[in-house]
Amino acid sequence: MNILFAASEAVPYVASGGLADVAGSLPAAITAKGHDCRVVVPLYKSISAQMRSTLTFLTNITVDVAWRKQYCGIFTGICNGVTYYFIDNEYYFGRDGIYGFYDDCERFVFFSRAVLEMIRYIDFKPDIIHANDWQAALIPVYYQVFYRYQQGYDNIRTVFTIHNIQYQGKYGKEVINELMGIPLYHASLLEYDGCVNMMKGAIETADKVTTVSPSYAWEILDPWYSHGLDRVLTHKQYKLCGFINGIDQEMYNPTKDPLIPFNFSVDDLSGKAKCKQALLEELGLQEGDEPIIGIVTRFVSHKGIDLIRYVFEEILNLGCKFAILGSGEKIFEDFFKEMAWRHPDRVSVTLGFIPQLARKIYAGCDMFLMPSQSEPCGLAQMVAMRYGTLPIVRETGGLRDSVRDGGGENGNGFTFKTYNAHDMLGAVSRAKQAYDDTARWKEIQKTAMTDDFSWSNSAELYLGLYRELVQRQD
Repeated sequence: MNILFAASEAVPYVASGGLADVAGSLPAAITAKGHDCRVVVPLYKSISAQMRSTLTFLTNITVDVAWRKQYCGIFTGICNGVTYYFIDNEYYFGRDGIYGFYDDCERFVFFSRAVLEMIRYIDFKPDIIHANDWQAALIPVYYQVFYRYQQGYDNIRTVFTIHNIQYQGKYGKEVINELMGIPLYHASLLEYDGCVNMMKGAIETADKVTTVSPSYAWEILDPWYSHGLDRVLTHKQYKLCGFINGIDQEMYNPTKDPLIPFNFSVDDLSGKAKCKQALLEELGLQEGDEPIIGIVTRFVSHKGIDLIRYVFEEILNLGCKFAILGSGEKIFEDFFKEMAWRHPDRVSVTLGFIPQLARKIYAGCDMFLMPSQSEPCGLAQMVAMRYGTLPIVRETGGLRDSVRDGGGENGNGFTFKTYNAHDMLGAVSRAKQAYDDTARWKEIQKTAMTDDFSWSNSAELYLGLYRELVQRQD
């Protein structure tokens, strides 16, 4: 099968979040299984000169943005065995940063149209176009409205993945005529709640809509999680499914990770004890056998920081220490700084994001706390488990799908259900009891470290979906 994966960012070229990890890893895993999966992203200014030097210019074309005709350069490069295409336009993408500009709507209208126009000029006819998040949401819309019956575009199937439903691409109705150039008799595809909603357009027109975990797929049918899109999702529920993301198990490999002070394996955990000792020394925490709880996150309320704040002292009273890394809302930053000031030998707080320290926290801590209000997939809990650090999570989205409670058979962490501080405290307390039972703790650790969170599993699920669509002829 030929798959064209369209996204607004992809590692190793440009990244701001989890979408880039997916766009860099999933196509490589699909290609490794014998299919031709290629990626198309914008050619941003922030792509390094070294990366740019590896690219080849293919051609330049013009792309319609409503009544305008805009220049579009097409470049290509190969990375990790995957062919990448880059959409070039200095006016739209030659800026510092990726998102957050006044004309983001126009920039990604151009990108979506350019992806489809590009197909005429490359030696690649996709069976599937897989668009991701609102920045690529107009690809299935444009395909249905303009391209479906054009020569060379027959029998292409479209898949749209929602990575985070909070960001939907909402704009005033004037953009339909002014920027998108979509005939007004098709305007109903995009109109929703009095405005244009690009994600809604993709849900209406794509052949399949996926999310980044099975639980998130049914959670977003509920108004609590859907940010207003539950009505259209319920109506299109027949095309909705969810596959959990993976992680790069070579990059996050405790047996050979160069970023941690000591390597270790599931069969020999002595290096993990040394990593813990090194972490205590680096962070200036009191030495001893008490468990260290790691937190690596953004300090925002939907990550459950308010729950942690509510029972922080009670967790300390259970006999735990904290290694905290992150930044975000000032109210939470100030709280953690105060806790570190009050308990300097038991609480360490580092503001900002330091990848090397994050890796040391994953390797050196005993537990990893993620009490999220909502979590489409979440990768931190999978990374923590690779390093034998047991996650304590709320059962939501990808956390529910990847963490099984240690109180039952085959547990790999600890979970709680309701968004409640004392329910979370109960899960921490159960984790502490398990920690005190050394034999049981080692058993749960081994289960967690041997769980397969590789991209190979996710790729197989997506390939099953692609096959189902390709076999379904008009």
